[in-house]
Amino acid sequence: MSIKSDRWIRRMAAQGMIEPFAAQQVREAGGRRIVSYGTSSYGYDVRCAGEFKIFTNVNSTIVDPKHFDPKNFVDFAGEVCIIPPNSFALARTVEYFRIPRNVMVVCLGKSTYARCGLIVNVTPLEPEWEGHVTLEFSNTTPLPARIYADEGVAQMLFFESDEACETSYRDRGGKYQGQKGVTLPKT
Repeated sequence: MSIKSDRWIRRMAAQGMIEPFAAQQVREAGGRRIVSYGTSSYGYDVRCAGEFKIFTNVNSTIVDPKHFDPKNFVDFAGEVCIIPPNSFALARTVEYFRIPRNVMVVCLGKSTYARCGLIVNVTPLEPEWEGHVTLEFSNTTPLPARIYADEGVAQMLFFESDEACETSYRDRGGKYQGQKGVTLPKT
């Protein structure tokens, strides 16, 4: 298994692996500096879309992944999401992914956010998974924190195997296959 370079990523994106796709690092938009997104040396920096689900404990319910209560979130749409102290928000990538059968993708948060105490958590993108990636942003600080829509938030690293997997995410009928928008837990 090997990590893939910017040339490989551009070649695969031309086949529909990432849409929309930025072939270079984008560091400026509308005449202002932004947190970069697009192709990097050995990965792809994804953007956060402007739709968020911000966690709230107003209902004082228990967080249960088997019986998740959607009322634990407040929906928000906008260019800047403010995450309360010691809380989290869900979002999704602008980019839609179609992962090849012999590729696994690992996501890591960008250092700009990590240095502010914001952790990005995403599970691996398995072979033949497709959809918008649901992102979880944890604010580990005692202060409110901002996340900017349409700017870079995390880097995807692509690992290609020399052989295709025996059973892909699509073969298993994975419950998050083809997800669009911010997707809550399912069992």
